[in-house]
Amino acid sequence: MSADQTLAFDPDCHIFTGCGFPAPGLHTFMYEPMFSVGGFDFSKPMLLAILGSLVVVGFFWAAFNKPKLIPGKMQMVGEAGYDFVRRGIVYEIIGKKDGEKYVPFMVSLFFFVWIMNLWSIVPLAQFPVTSLIAFPAALALIVYVLWVSLTFKKHGFVGGWKNIVGWDKSLGPILPLIVVLEFFSNLIIRPFTHAVRLFANMFAGHLLIVMFSLASWYLLNGIGIVYAGTSFVMVVVMTGFELFIQAVQAYVFVLLACSYVQGALSEHH
Repeated sequence: MSADQTLAFDPDCHIFTGCGFPAPGLHTFMYEPMFSVGGFDFSKPMLLAILGSLVVVGFFWAAFNKPKLIPGKMQMVGEAGYDFVRRGIVYEIIGKKDGEKYVPFMVSLFFFVWIMNLWSIVPLAQFPVTSLIAFPAALALIVYVLWVSLTFKKHGFVGGWKNIVGWDKSLGPILPLIVVLEFFSNLIIRPFTHAVRLFANMFAGHLLIVMFSLASWYLLNGIGIVYAGTSFVMVVVMTGFELFIQAVQAYVFVLLACSYVQGALSEHH
């Protein structure tokens, strides 16, 4: 917890004691560097992102390092997760023939986003890394670069631009308007919305959990104890709901990534 966060929360602050409710805000998402290595500062979110990468790599290494004909429990879970992304997302959106080569990337992307979301409910971590816009933006940029490179590789320079702007002579007089709209939608708005959709959901979810958690503690005084119980119930409910949203957002992020790849490989969006 950063110095700003520490100042924002006083453990002796309760209702009827003369102090106001320590409402969470942007300071809840601000962490000061814990240490520096070679001039690079490492904060809690960065460490969680690195640890998340190690968890994903470590799990699939343990599951498939020595695969067996009759899979053990870990291999069975790994196969189920891999097959879910492959058949449930990649094959459904891109197709089996064209999508097979992108399965490893999409599986890695899904589980990496999911574990970064899950840190929100893990004790001691208790922070969704994707609630910081820099992380979803970086992942969206990777997908964006993949989409643009595939588009020009598949269709060439002229054909690539036609694919991006939705060039279709049959549109007649409205073609210039469609070209402008598609240009801004695909090249500018698309990566922005791809990142913000994940960021906004994780940001809002974490903020709500923090707010109800602080309210539970703040109301622990006098008659406020009755309302503290209600607030605590909301913490439990929101945590359960957040578990669902975390998985859904990982699914949607990869679903959109597959949609972009499929668009790059097709003639028109």
